[in-house]
Amino acid sequence: MASQYHDVYAHWKDKPFEFWGEAAKAVDWIKAPQTVFDPNAGVYGRWFPDGTLNTCYNAIDRHVNNGRAEQAALIYDSPVTGIKRTYTYAELLAEVNAVAAVLKDFGVGKGDRVLAYMPMIPEAVIGVLACARIGAIHSVVFGGFAAKELATRINDSEPKVILTASCGIEPNRVVKYKPLLDEAISLAAVKPEKVLLLQRPQAVADMIPGRDFNWADLVVAAMAERRTVAPVEMKATDPLYILYTSGTTGIPKGVVRDNGGHAVAMMWTMKNLYGIEPGEVFWAASDVGWVVGHSYIIYAQLLYGATTVVYEGKPIGTPDAGAFWRMIEEYNIAALFTAPTAFRAVRKEDPNAEHLKRYNVKKSLRTLFLAGERADPDTVAWAEQILGVPVIDHWWQTETGWAIAGNPIGLGALPVKHGSPTVAMPGYDVQIVDEACHPVPAGKMGSIVVKLPLPPGNLPTLWQQDERMKESYLTDFPGFYKTADAGFIDEEGYLYIMGRTDDIINVAGHRLSTGGMEEVLASHPDVAECAVIGVKDELKGEQPCGFIVLKSGVSRSPMDIEQEIVKLVRDKIGPVAAFKIAITVNRLPKTRSGKILRGTMKKIADHDPWTMPATIDDPAIMDEIMAALENKGV
Repeated sequence: MASQYHDVYAHWKDKPFEFWGEAAKAVDWIKAPQTVFDPNAGVYGRWFPDGTLNTCYNAIDRHVNNGRAEQAALIYDSPVTGIKRTYTYAELLAEVNAVAAVLKDFGVGKGDRVLAYMPMIPEAVIGVLACARIGAIHSVVFGGFAAKELATRINDSEPKVILTASCGIEPNRVVKYKPLLDEAISLAAVKPEKVLLLQRPQAVADMIPGRDFNWADLVVAAMAERRTVAPVEMKATDPLYILYTSGTTGIPKGVVRDNGGHAVAMMWTMKNLYGIEPGEVFWAASDVGWVVGHSYIIYAQLLYGATTVVYEGKPIGTPDAGAFWRMIEEYNIAALFTAPTAFRAVRKEDPNAEHLKRYNVKKSLRTLFLAGERADPDTVAWAEQILGVPVIDHWWQTETGWAIAGNPIGLGALPVKHGSPTVAMPGYDVQIVDEACHPVPAGKMGSIVVKLPLPPGNLPTLWQQDERMKESYLTDFPGFYKTADAGFIDEEGYLYIMGRTDDIINVAGHRLSTGGMEEVLASHPDVAECAVIGVKDELKGEQPCGFIVLKSGVSRSPMDIEQEIVKLVRDKIGPVAAFKIAITVNRLPKTRSGKILRGTMKKIADHDPWTMPATIDDPAIMDEIMAALENKGV
């Protein structure tokens, strides 16, 4: 069908408050908002300021009341433990009520903070929804996060209670959470009153009497008594959660998400961006510790009446590179949302997609969505070829909570341009500007900014840090939100994200995009994944350095491939890139959500002081990077 996107976007731009007022009707309000937007409230204005609702009621109760009680709400699949379970909306409601009752017994009420330090298990979602039910503000910290980093988040959010599990399970190891949590609490100036601990058989944790309570004992008792807790009436502008941005040092940045704007935005995206119908299965292969997990594992599907998936596994190794295909076939998944890194890992292990032949994914899968890192054209093309469905790159941030730019499947897909997340979504007036905040011509690279106000679902502020919110995001480009990404918009309005503004390197006075170079490296037939950084150079200021990981089964000499890559960059970008260093490594350092840690790699290459990132998947990789740089004389 012809896309309605341009008409819908024009309507939003012409009458933004009418547009979001209409979208807000999808929510069950306790008091429907009479004011859509108040420009004088908060840091840059607030959405639906006089409306009240309960997010948990919207995510569960109303579906139970309106005929979806026996529909699957949440599917749990754990290849690392062999456990599978499906919760209906009615079953999920009973579990959430039980945990809410336990939290109330602990004295948790409206506005109190509860920190969740959990693996990818249903209890993580249940615990968070229980907080939303009683008006407590949840803050999820990625399970297994380092104790020192966890302590800073405890100090900042001041939680009354911590929800945790005894361990998380990786394909080759069990990560004990309780010793990390105990150390974090000992380091923190703020001490939580209670810890609710789910014991897992893979590592039973010691309990501290008087502070630690067994999840199973208390929640099972509350379930047996069929305890219920009435959803608490919340203002649309009340915080729903705090999510700390990854890799922060010093005082962390706690991104705040409010109740009303968040619910409106989540529901609008399910239909219009993702093209999902109520009752369908939409799987975001992420983690609840990241923003994607908050938006599209915990909330959006449930608010919309669809089915969500909690997957405790990896794209490869649990047990093989066919893990995603099994999930899609087994649960009739209509859309998969994952990081480009995951697909690069699958392609590295299984370049000819042999595992895919064992499964019938075509019976249900309509779309693959990629986000989290730049989706290089080569990976997108490979995914299109093996799956035969639209592969949609889209771009968003922890701060925005949903896509700034995408290809709106529900409004009718636009033509795909490899390398572009397509166009700005309604709500976002995206512009490219120079350092003086002047617009730049089509095709010219600059800073990507969004005209204020940000749409519903975006951060209204940072937790207890309004001034830092202004300083971090709103000061450099007055009247705009600074994304800290660089890129350009072409003649047809398609946006291209070329990297963080920190990733634009200056080679002898020429501003060059590492993303553009990575695109060239990824196009080499033997390369599975890559990263380019700028390394200090006395003569040129910086010089590019490319790291490559080869596909499985490549038997050619890495030195030959490196020479070909240097020539490829020279041919496609030109001598101006001064690209001379290509280094083959076995793997790239990444966060556990799959983002490549380019900043830390740069510090190592520049011989600058660096610390091990708290979010790193495997710290041993940094030793491999140091050795590879040393071998090349960098």
